Amino acid sequence: MAPPLKGLRIVEAASFVAGPSCGLHCAQLGAEVIRIDTLGGGPDRRRWPKTAAGDSLYWQGLNKGKKSVAIDLRQPQGRELAQRLATAPGPDAGLFVTNFPPDGFLSHAALAALRPDIVTLRIMGWRDGTPAVDYTVNAAMGIPMMTGPAALGDSPVNGVLPTWDLMAGAYGAFALLAAHHARRETGAGREIRLPLGDLAAATLGHLGQLAEVLLAGADRPRQGNDLFGAFGRDFVTADGRRLMIVAITARQWRDLVRTLGLGDQVAALESSLGASFTDDEGERYRHREALFPLVEAAIDARSEAELAALFEGTGVCWAPYRSVHEAAVATDRFAVHAEAMPQVSHQGGDAYPTPGAAADFPGEAPHPSGEAPRLGADTEAVLADILGLGSSEIGHLRDDGVIAS
Repeated sequence: MAPPLKGLRIVEAASFVAGPSCGLHCAQLGAEVIRIDTLGGGPDRRRWPKTAAGDSLYWQGLNKGKKSVAIDLRQPQGRELAQRLATAPGPDAGLFVTNFPPDGFLSHAALAALRPDIVTLRIMGWRDGTPAVDYTVNAAMGIPMMTGPAALGDSPVNGVLPTWDLMAGAYGAFALLAAHHARRETGAGREIRLPLGDLAAATLGHLGQLAEVLLAGADRPRQGNDLFGAFGRDFVTADGRRLMIVAITARQWRDLVRTLGLGDQVAALESSLGASFTDDEGERYRHREALFPLVEAAIDARSEAELAALFEGTGVCWAPYRSVHEAAVATDRFAVHAEAMPQVSHQGGDAYPTPGAAADFPGEAPHPSGEAPRLGADTEAVLADILGLGSSEIGHLRDDGVIAS
């Protein structure tokens, strides 16, 4: 069966995580995604982590399965080519993803003058157009101040995953396809502006965290590794392994208590406190300091292997703490599975597990992950196929330094 986005053409002029991950999601579901790259590559072209040969694993990972057209955007001819690519005709084309500023030659108004029904997704920092990256947005939203143990006081803890960038890529893909669907119904294009700051604020609002602090008049205190609002924390096994164990649902809690043989102790605690831990996950959180020692003792008495066998087939929600390398080479159900991440050879000759689409479509073969293009590898073919340029015109552009192959 054909990939769900087969036939769709998206032009991308973006760097770093949010814009390229939006294009990546679409490419891995079958869309043709054409990157407009500056000569020599954009500001993320050599970003860490790198291979021994100096190739960016970051860039390779975010640009798999795309085509690359290398253009000198400082030259008027180069800017015109970028505009023509973004606005090239076709009912399933005219979709443009960028993090360029709202004004200038890639503004929505400039592109709409060439193709009125163009859909432009513009990923921004702050709503007013000032720059931001995930880490500055995270800092401004207060997340680092409620991450980590209470002993840190006012010291912030930055997260290692660029949460808002990743969410912007996924949400941006959704918004882009929604606008494309609306265009098929109405014939009208539009610009979508997606500021990281708005996305972060909206997410905290959706989770009730903005309302929580406004109604309480104070920030939520740091919780360490405790799960807020239910039962959950890290526990150490008899063989020194650390497990994350969570009980949010009633079944998860019942099975945890049963498998660890804590029924009588928990019942006695419920009776003394006048609480029902099964019926209300909030009660498990409220009385976690009384519950934690019971679970600690039960976990401390068993090895990780014994607990894994005990939890098998139950509703207990748990996972071992591992390093990224341990996760990459593991072979159990927590492992990186070869079917989802086949070995792919990339630029420089390195081969490593490379993810395709994260979504699984039962009954269909996994959509291949592909590799990132070499910079400008598709320049001539794209200009010929999409813009209809002849070999002579392409040759002049190349000789004038407007494009690179």
